[in-house]
Amino acid sequence: MAVTLKDVAAAAGVSRSTASRALSGSPLIAPETRTAVENAARRLGYRPNRAASALRSRRSKLIGLVMNNLINASFHTIAGVVQRCAADEGYQVILCITDAEEAREESVLRMLAEHNVDGVLVIGTGKNAATCDEMLDAGTAVVNVIRAPDDGRAPSVLASDREGAYAATRHLLELGHRRIGYLGGLPSANSGRERYAGYEEALREHGLEADPVLLERGPFSPAFGAEATRRLLERAPDMTALFGANHEAVFGVLPTLASAGIRVPDRLSLVCHEDIHWLANWQPPITVVDNGAAELGRLAFDLLMQQIRGTLSTADSPGLTYRIGARLITRASCAPPTWPAPGTEPPHAMCHTAGTGEVGSP
Repeated sequence: MAVTLKDVAAAAGVSRSTASRALSGSPLIAPETRTAVENAARRLGYRPNRAASALRSRRSKLIGLVMNNLINASFHTIAGVVQRCAADEGYQVILCITDAEEAREESVLRMLAEHNVDGVLVIGTGKNAATCDEMLDAGTAVVNVIRAPDDGRAPSVLASDREGAYAATRHLLELGHRRIGYLGGLPSANSGRERYAGYEEALREHGLEADPVLLERGPFSPAFGAEATRRLLERAPDMTALFGANHEAVFGVLPTLASAGIRVPDRLSLVCHEDIHWLANWQPPITVVDNGAAELGRLAFDLLMQQIRGTLSTADSPGLTYRIGARLITRASCAPPTWPAPGTEPPHAMCHTAGTGEVGSP
């Protein structure tokens, strides 16, 4: 016969209600009691009936985490934070990858709704606000993270992208750079718009305008990063610095610079937006804008739980935006420009060959 919760309670020497609370992760249960109940459940081979529990409590104890991709290091960090926070609250996380496709994202959101998840965190395209609003109407909590729709009632937790991009560009300008390339995301994404706005603002403060020759804005992908870097090097041989404001594209930027034999920072200073653990170990270590990914994940999960518990209403305050501050971490990839010397022409960017002091690797 199947082992019941009553059997587990008897084996642990506690009441059935205490056993239930212990297995659901209630903070009201003492750690030693929880351990005793969990050990008894494991010893007896008890498997809780989640479906029945969900019917009784009207809670599935499931949270959906919808993400555009698994390339972005910030997404990885947020996923880890959400998983740990969810476990502490007795929740399980369903991870869904959409490849930033609007139709697939909508299908995933509807699937999660059909499975009666209690809440959904969305790092998405920003194009399914109507579907998210339907979920809110049905009692499902929703929070947007990093990328937010232009409308919709769900709160959004965003990085301070404009401020971070401004700080990165100003850092390069204060080092003496004037020909600063910009490799950013699509204007349709709020991060793409805001980072470019920060870049422009810093240039204007130094009496400069954004030069189209130095600009590349496109998809969030390594392939775009590689192609855009090649185009910039060909088109702007006088570029002395590059701001990689498109995080996914950075995975294409670095190997392209290496294969072209571009010396960093001697030939080109480099700043990347969003940190990756191995950028500190690159040769030279890369200056980055840290967008506070862990803090983004913690705040987003907290707002989701507030909705689930009924202490935060999206009806009373629809579409609220919360910001996590960005900070510039300076490393060895930036230096004052040392060329071209007066009266000389800048070297053509793509004439170098690898193995001559190029950008290194981890």
